[in-house]
Amino acid sequence: QVQLVESGGGSVQAGGSLRLSCAASGATGSTYCMGWFRQAPGKEREGVANRHSDGTSKYADSVKGRFTISLDKAKNTLYLQMNSLKPEDTAMYDCAASWSVWSCPRVTGAQSWYTYWGQGTQVTVSS
Repeated sequence: QVQLVESGGGSVQAGGSLRLSCAASGATGSTYCMGWFRQAPGKEREGVANRHSDGTSKYADSVKGRFTISLDKAKNTLYLQMNSLKPEDTAMYDCAASWSVWSCPRVTGAQSWYTYWGQGTQVTVSS
């Protein structure tokens, strides 16, 4: 049984940084895609970034240049380094993953593509 467990959320002031982690367990296969999504109150869930096991990364335009997604294959852990945070980054951040896939989908509008989801971690950015 695959489990994704997120951590690293919290409250910061605008301009600050946070690093989210998503630890995967129970999965098998050397090719996979993992991604980050977020959902702010009253808004739809949106894709933030994704990364394939081959090293390819994709980002939403709203976070390009500020967020960096990375993957530690040895630890089966996905990270999201978030710098220059803005109040509009406030949301519940979820990790998602699928195994035995040769590429990641586009960042936006791809929620249904993923098989496994974590329970989320809250990020709050104050002005």
